[in-house]
Amino acid sequence: MEFTTERLIIRPFKNTDLQDVFAIYNNEDTCKFLLHNKWTHENMEKKFNKKLANGLLSQESMLSLAVVYKNKVIGDLSIWYTDMKDTVEIGYSFSNEVAGKGLATEAVSSLVVKLFDVFNIHRLQAKLDARNIASQKLCERIGMRKEAHFTQDFWNKNEWTDSIVYGMLASDLKE
Repeated sequence: MEFTTERLIIRPFKNTDLQDVFAIYNNEDTCKFLLHNKWTHENMEKKFNKKLANGLLSQESMLSLAVVYKNKVIGDLSIWYTDMKDTVEIGYSFSNEVAGKGLATEAVSSLVVKLFDVFNIHRLQAKLDARNIASQKLCERIGMRKEAHFTQDFWNKNEWTDSIVYGMLASDLKE
């Protein structure tokens, strides 16, 4: 899957993207609400190679896409099928350098439209750490609805955390 928006190119990762992606994930602030710790020089190639391998969305494999702005990777979009029929979950991370410019909203909203159109999915969802206010606002900006707030349901990084689930149906795009 590859497509463009007004300011962005969204495409599969390439070998040459390693340093840009490392800059995103070698940041404590970026990773504090993710399931993994920040990348290190020792593990960056192994972690990046997993993104390179995620080039096709299917029931068996996830898709990872680079968000490119001015010839630099500034974001990472991940999509995978859940166990529920025709339902996908999305995840995303963006460089702190581009915060406040609307680039994350542009990328994720365009991705959502493509997923409903190209893959004919029924439902799209995002699960996030309830402390991640920026991610909640992004979900709401693109038209997702908050469907659940689970209290201390997830053990991550040596602490119990709350989870929030946002969801959207194809019919929500037409409203």
